[in-house]
Amino acid sequence: METDQRILPGDGQETVWDYPRPPRIERSGAHVEVVFGGVTIADSHAAWRILETSHPPVYYIPAADVKTEFLSSVALQTFCEWKGVACYWTVAAGGKIAHNAAWSYPDPTDEYAALKDCFAFYPSKMDECRIDGEVVTPQAGDFYGGWITRNIIGPFKE
Repeated sequence: METDQRILPGDGQETVWDYPRPPRIERSGAHVEVVFGGVTIADSHAAWRILETSHPPVYYIPAADVKTEFLSSVALQTFCEWKGVACYWTVAAGGKIAHNAAWSYPDPTDEYAALKDCFAFYPSKMDECRIDGEVVTPQAGDFYGGWITRNIIGPFKE
């Protein structure tokens, strides 16, 4: 017999079990910040959120809002059945280095075309990632890179 893993959301909360599959892309509207090595690597009010069943949101920040001089491309690539080929980036700032800490889709599929020229960051590899000033909790594991805030409830895929 199957059991429902859902935790019922409270006021102002979202459960990741209501997110769709395939993932939905939407404009965030939140203030999104990424800090590493004492440097604010990204600061945006124009990020996109990807919402997928059982995953906390992943934020994609337009390159115009990212200090790309702190990013260097690496050979690693992965494939997403919906978004296409992801390319990875090492982040180096303030004497610190985080390998494969960000990714982008240089040629995303048509449905996710808005992600072109955007970067996503693993919050577990950064000093801090913030949504409207709240420091996010990284999604467990080292693959998905979701951003958990007090208004996002799981349980979450690892």
